Amino acid sequence: MSWLERTELLVTKSGLDKLQNANILIVGLGGVGSFAAEFIARAGVKNITIVDGDVFDETNKNRQLPALDSTIGQSKTSVIAARLKDINSEINLTVLQEFLSPEKAYDIVSNEYDYVMDCIDSITPKVNLIVAARRKKVKIISSMGAGGKLNATKIKVKDIAKTKNCTMARLLRKRLRERKVDKGVKAVFSDEVQIAESVKITDGTNFKKSFYGTISYMPAAFGLQAAAHVVNYLLKSKK
Repeated sequence: MSWLERTELLVTKSGLDKLQNANILIVGLGGVGSFAAEFIARAGVKNITIVDGDVFDETNKNRQLPALDSTIGQSKTSVIAARLKDINSEINLTVLQEFLSPEKAYDIVSNEYDYVMDCIDSITPKVNLIVAARRKKVKIISSMGAGGKLNATKIKVKDIAKTKNCTMARLLRKRLRERKVDKGVKAVFSDEVQIAESVKITDGTNFKKSFYGTISYMPAAFGLQAAAHVVNYLLKSKK
């Protein structure tokens, strides 16, 4: 009996073949990306590249799947790689433990990937990854901000030009317009108005001038929506 028996019952043998033969790039393994990577692997996708240069810290425990007392200080890629291999011993996993520079974003994106999943939480590397994917004509889905929100039923997947009530999406749209890429990108976002009182202004370290408070399930729900969109795209593809 295959561990994917129930998946095959739902999507048929041909659908499962499409998932197993797909090649997915996941960049950013935080609250959204850690769940997205798990859902993609559990769907049966065998070829996955994961990218992140960060390590787990205590503040990650409220929203990131593999963030535990036992993993604090360990690299996100190594912990998640071990977890994905424990789910599927036959997985073909490429692990890049690094932050995404503009040059690396353009180098890493190629048409060998069926889909790129942008789960980065900083604007500049998001812009670089999206622009690289659009210029190379590779499908990409980008996660907007899950912080400052509580209502998971407000999460949607639409073209980035149609996003609203999201500070990250607004800033990202502006930056993308400057690069002539302001539409044609799928985005996971929530149209719930962000809770303004939950924002914290920082000293600018770690490339963030501010961030919103985040509840446990919202990044996971964003990762779920991103993974669901990619899986359904793969099942409908003609490959």
